[in-house]
Amino acid sequence: MAAPLIQIEDIHKSFDSLRVLEGVSLNIERGESIVVIGQSGCGKSVLIKHLIRLLEPDSGRVIFDGEDIGEYDFMTLSKLRLRFGMLFQSAALFDSMTVEENVGLGLTETKRYKPGKIREIVNEKLELVGLTGVNHKRPAELSGGMRKRVGLARAIANSPEVLLYDEPTTGLDPITADMINKLIVDLREKLEVTSVAVTHDMKSAFEIADRIVMLYGGKIEFDGTPDEVRGTTNPVVRQFISGSASGPIQA
Repeated sequence: MAAPLIQIEDIHKSFDSLRVLEGVSLNIERGESIVVIGQSGCGKSVLIKHLIRLLEPDSGRVIFDGEDIGEYDFMTLSKLRLRFGMLFQSAALFDSMTVEENVGLGLTETKRYKPGKIREIVNEKLELVGLTGVNHKRPAELSGGMRKRVGLARAIANSPEVLLYDEPTTGLDPITADMINKLIVDLREKLEVTSVAVTHDMKSAFEIADRIVMLYGGKIEFDGTPDEVRGTTNPVVRQFISGSASGPIQA
C-alpha cells in the first residue's frame, strides 16, 4: 500500500503563551479532499501553513511524498512550494496588477516561461474557473466571487499537485459560495489534485469533503466522512455543526 502523500506527525505550535496546536497528527492520501473545521482561532489556518513551511512547528514534522520538509534548504523548499497552490481567504490579489498579471505572477517569478506561453496558460486557467475576457480588468472592477475565482486561477497556474483553501467561501453570498464549492469539486476531478481546505462553513465542508477533520483544544477531536460527521453523537461536533450556543464549546 502506498504511503500517504502528506503525513503530519505530532505537530505542536505556540505563539508566546498561546498554545494553538498540541500534538496534531493526520495522514492525507493522494487525490483525497480533506476539510478541516473548527472555531475561529482554533488553528485551522496555522495547520495548513505548516504544509508548505510558511510556519515552523515547535515540535513534530511534516512528511511530503516521503520526505521531511523540515530538512529542506531554501532551494528545495522553493521547489516544494511549486507543487502546491493556495487560495487565500481574501484572494490576496494585487490591486495594482491586472487579472492577467495576478494569475501569471508565479509563472513570471519562476522565469520558466516566455510571455506568450504565460498568456496562454493564464487564459487556460481563467477558462477553467469560468472567467474569460477579464484579463485586463483590475481587482477593484470585479465582484467578490470573481476575485475568488481569479485567486483560484492563480493557485492552479503552476499545475500543482495539492490545492490549499483558506476559508474559500468567507465573505460570499450563499449563491456565490455554492458556485465556489462546485468549482472546487470540479477542479479536483479535472486536475486530479489533492485538496486541503479549512472552513467553518459546514455547507461547504459537506459539499467538498471526502473526510472532515475537526480541531478542538489544539487536537483532532473528530476525523470521519461527511456521513459520519452528520451521524456522530460527539457533543463537541454536534454543537459545532448545529451552530448552537449551548454545549461544551465556549465562545
